[in-house]
Amino acid sequence: MTWMRWAPAMEQALYDPGQGFYRRPEGPAGHFRTSVHASPRFARAVARLLLEVDEALGRPEELALVDMGAGRGELLTGVLAELPAPVLARLRPYGVEIAGRPAGLPSTALWTDEPPRGVTGLLFANEWLDNVPLDAGEVDEDGVLRYLEVDTATGEQRLGEPVSAADAAWASRWWPAAEPGEVVEFGAPRDAAWARAVAGLERGLAVAVDYGHTAGRRPPFGTYAGFRDGREVAPVPDGSCDVTAHVALDSAAVPGLHSLWTTQREALRALGVSGERPALALASSDPAGYLRALGGAGEGAELTDPGGLGAFGWLVQAVRMPEPVSLAGLPGWQTLGA
Repeated sequence: MTWMRWAPAMEQALYDPGQGFYRRPEGPAGHFRTSVHASPRFARAVARLLLEVDEALGRPEELALVDMGAGRGELLTGVLAELPAPVLARLRPYGVEIAGRPAGLPSTALWTDEPPRGVTGLLFANEWLDNVPLDAGEVDEDGVLRYLEVDTATGEQRLGEPVSAADAAWASRWWPAAEPGEVVEFGAPRDAAWARAVAGLERGLAVAVDYGHTAGRRPPFGTYAGFRDGREVAPVPDGSCDVTAHVALDSAAVPGLHSLWTTQREALRALGVSGERPALALASSDPAGYLRALGGAGEGAELTDPGGLGAFGWLVQAVRMPEPVSLAGLPGWQTLGA
């Protein structure tokens, strides 16, 4: 057996240059379905949001679209296909991903393993933070919070050393746990990763989309999960499957920014994605149009399903710009204290 804490085990399983899951040629789409893969309506909604950001920024000379955890460029390609020519002429797209540049990506797109600096526009991170490696801890029978260690070959877990002062302080603020058996997933590495990405925006909007939670709704027993070939499997960190954990979206938020936490259901509905079925009368007057609209309604329903993709959390943070028009009407906007 090879025992490791969860953070190094995830790092090795997902990103090892020789055998990491995210180095595989088939990419994430070969193993699980994200909103990007579910429907082109998702990319269309992101394109609409980008246009609203562009308008709110006063149509800058160069407009950036930064796709964090870009996979094989599916979202970038989809958004670019929805934009008008005058915007495309000013657009600088970035795919941020450790895997190599995918074939077929538009030549205007820059491919990098680090978020760009000093850009103006939209930074969008769809299911990126849940793959940033992090440690977990469990409260033992004496009330001591100890790191969880995992066997990289089987996924079996055991208690290890007491947690560091830094992780104990993070847990005390964001995820207090006192009862034996309670599990904490220490989100500081995700907080730092998001802060680094957002710091690259000179002006613009940063959006993180993930299965997540906020204070008062922490999962008591942890959220590590694995995915392979389209199915959920045990989270064994051996490189054979994706390994994820839900995100503490409130701790990740960068202080000092005007911010919103909402659900994907509410955000996409505000951006024009609906699961509403077309009027039946259209079936008589335009049968082909009715079938297209019906298919689109099905895709919209999947993207906004409160028991599925619609339950994703959206963390939206404005950097030196006003709220975008479509999201401005959603409740909960606040300027975070430092």
